[in-house]
Amino acid sequence: MQHVAQFSNRGEKSGIGQKTLGEQPVFHSDVVVYDAHFGRYVEIGANSMIVETVMGDYSYTAGDNQIIYADIGKFSNIASHVRINPGNHPMERVTLHHMTYRRGLYGFGPDDKDFFQWRRDHKCTIGHDTWLGHNAIIMPGVSVGDGAVVGSGAVVTKDVAPYTIVVGVPARPMRPRFPEHVAAALLRIAWWDWDHDTLGARLDDMNDVESFIRKYGAQS
Repeated sequence: MQHVAQFSNRGEKSGIGQKTLGEQPVFHSDVVVYDAHFGRYVEIGANSMIVETVMGDYSYTAGDNQIIYADIGKFSNIASHVRINPGNHPMERVTLHHMTYRRGLYGFGPDDKDFFQWRRDHKCTIGHDTWLGHNAIIMPGVSVGDGAVVGSGAVVTKDVAPYTIVVGVPARPMRPRFPEHVAAALLRIAWWDWDHDTLGARLDDMNDVESFIRKYGAQS
């Protein structure tokens, strides 16, 4: 997994999914990265900011994303304008304004480190094979389980169980993605841990979930 300490890209503009991916992450135009780790076959869409985040193999963002303090699994599909771990304002203080914690901007002394540390301590966890729909928001401290789907525009304030589809504001379970026995089998198989060659060899089998779990469930 590659560590990127600091990176800012003003490179050529091109759409997601138009470049061949490989061992090194692909960053599109106007991407800013700070202290993040990326797996293989990762792609970050244009106009995105990734801060103190780990992103597993084959995961991608479609662009216009803000992601901070997050652990993201493999094969995560993150649509455009998704925000993971957005900032909060101190509703319990006299003022909501960030002058009370971004003090240095106004010449009021050092910033409030404890305020920022709270957000860092409440990182988000996104599982393998997840889909975060357009404009979804994952609030601080929330976990999204393996195989789960977050609907477009959803605001996720509570943990999402594996292979569950959630929608709405705040997000609520709509239905399971698969019957319970299928979800359990897929979790046991954990196909996301297969190496690249094995994935390629078995890719056609992934089009039919019932035959897939019959074929590979006994091997898990």
